[in-house]
Amino acid sequence: MTAVALDGLTKRFGDTLAVDRLTFGIAAGEIFALVGPDGAGKTTTLRMLTGILTPTAGTASVLGLDTVREAEAIKEQIGYMSQRFGLYPDLRVEENLHFYAEIYGVPRRGREEKIDRLLAFSNMQPFKKRLAGNLSGGMKQKLGLACALIHTPRVLFLDEPTNGVDPVSRRDFWRILYQLLADGVTIVVSTAYLDEAERATRVGLLHQGRLLAADTPKRLKRLIEGTLLEVRTDRPRLAAAALRKSLAAESVSLFGERVHVVSRQPEETGAAIATTLAGEGIRLASLIPAEPSLEDVFVSVLGSLEGSRHAGLD
Repeated sequence: MTAVALDGLTKRFGDTLAVDRLTFGIAAGEIFALVGPDGAGKTTTLRMLTGILTPTAGTASVLGLDTVREAEAIKEQIGYMSQRFGLYPDLRVEENLHFYAEIYGVPRRGREEKIDRLLAFSNMQPFKKRLAGNLSGGMKQKLGLACALIHTPRVLFLDEPTNGVDPVSRRDFWRILYQLLADGVTIVVSTAYLDEAERATRVGLLHQGRLLAADTPKRLKRLIEGTLLEVRTDRPRLAAAALRKSLAAESVSLFGERVHVVSRQPEETGAAIATTLAGEGIRLASLIPAEPSLEDVFVSVLGSLEGSRHAGLD
């Protein structure tokens, strides 16, 4: 069953094309990660899917309901956590939950038990009397998630929920998402963290409002045309700059202390890498084939797209 469907979904703000003809579906009971840099159109897409924004063109549906004609009916079935979820800092944790329960019309009978379950579920029980304004960033995100779940939504939309959150809190947040998935909740999450997106069932790569690719993380990694070579040196930035000049036809990217080179002729490219670095006086610590990450895929697909544009093929 398809829980969310987009067909040519487009949004313009004046002359700016924010979302460009998105067409894809999200199955019920999966975590779909919409991934892209700032300005890719992730937030605009989620706001259209939740009925907050009206599309310029195209259509979308959630649980079979049209996001424009049946927006109010959709809001009863979904949870939405925006980038700046509206927690009230001067209210305690449990008071925030009661407030959102009132907004969503959660019956008073059984409400206390439901709140206790959400607090236990998110490991927030010890902090229920604490003011929301005094919570850490990770705990605020977990409280925001609990508030979005107070009315038991069937589809949950999360807009960059772990942005600016420490790695441990990010891990805990995803553990909670997996628990929701096991309970049959469909989850649509936007993120700029490509490593985080590897935890999703399927991933959509978004750039400048356009969908570059959408598939499982494993299948997306097959989009890389060639072998990924991981280069380690004591001066990775200089190495990356030198290799970009000497290997103009190859994809060269800097990942922390590593340089990744994608090549269709790995043996010849490996020899060229060693020669280039030696000529620049840069010591080559290691050069090995490596498993590509989603970040490698994104860079590779984006590079192919840019190449097609320059060739006049797009």
